[in-house]
Amino acid sequence: MSKITDQITAIAEPIVAGLDVELVDVEFLKEGSNWFLRIYVDTEAGIDISECAAVSREISEKLDELDPIEQNYFLEVSSPGAERPLKKKRDFERAIGQFINVKLYEPFEDSKEHEGYLKAYDGETVTVTIDDQDIDFDISKIAMARLAIQF
Repeated sequence: MSKITDQITAIAEPIVAGLDVELVDVEFLKEGSNWFLRIYVDTEAGIDISECAAVSREISEKLDELDPIEQNYFLEVSSPGAERPLKKKRDFERAIGQFINVKLYEPFEDSKEHEGYLKAYDGETVTVTIDDQDIDFDISKIAMARLAIQF
């Protein structure tokens, strides 16, 4: 499915940029018998429903014109939420100092999941402060990283 998400990303990026919105992520998933194309967008100040609706209208028109997806699907455009994913270099740089959750492909200290404060990111290494200890994770070992809400 990454081919479809790559195609949709290429279609959506100029549209959202023209609306002064950031494209955060694109997912194409099957849930039950239905397919969903989910496009997550945001702005520095947060995003509201009218901005999501504007993005949805423009992307829907372009997808109808180009028809890059064979099967029927539901288009959803929304905010990435409080626990937004960290995927791009810019995402990590903006999240420095914030509490994050990191899921690894292989266990580190008997766990694949770790939470702490993002201390640094240099493009290859993510440094997270966990219990007053700085731990470096190679970006290639990270399956998923996202902002986290600390309880």
